[in-house]
Amino acid sequence: MTSRTHEAAAAASLLWVVSKWPPVEMNWPTIIGALICNLIGSLLPDIDQASNRLWDMIPGGNTLGKILRRVFISHRTLSHSLIGFVIFLYFFDWLIPKLFNGDFVISSYLFWSLMIGYVSHLLADMLTEDGLPLLWPLKWKFGFPPIRSWRIKTGKWFERLIVFPGLVLFILFLFWKHNQLWWRLISNGSI
Repeated sequence: MTSRTHEAAAAASLLWVVSKWPPVEMNWPTIIGALICNLIGSLLPDIDQASNRLWDMIPGGNTLGKILRRVFISHRTLSHSLIGFVIFLYFFDWLIPKLFNGDFVISSYLFWSLMIGYVSHLLADMLTEDGLPLLWPLKWKFGFPPIRSWRIKTGKWFERLIVFPGLVLFILFLFWKHNQLWWRLISNGSI
């Protein structure tokens, strides 16, 4: 999937989770932080690619991307596996509370927003021709549907004309269906 599709899938996933399990408390810094963390999470599994949009967002990112590409050996290895998911889960569970003041933001919401973006990336990549090496370092790749030729070709017409617009429509549907929830969040930053 392209970065644009991953970002839309992460946003749709976050909005769906919030609509199903509305947060007990919320404030504006947490809302903004959660959206940013969700965006980062949607791009995080591709840190093994020097061309990742995440590298364009930080100073010196292109150089860092080239270094990390060598560390990860190739695309869709550790960061697209269950081992990588667990490593990122524990790392960000430890890091996020240290980065953000708990009196100012609800760090658990930032953490879960990031992980929702990460998981949505993995699920979206399972729909592509290449699938995912979930049991890396084993070479087996998993995808859905099981027949590889039925899966999405990254950046081709089906992703551009069906998947991405479908995600945008789903996001709009969630805003429409749960408009009172979003209005309460936006109007006063709390529920």
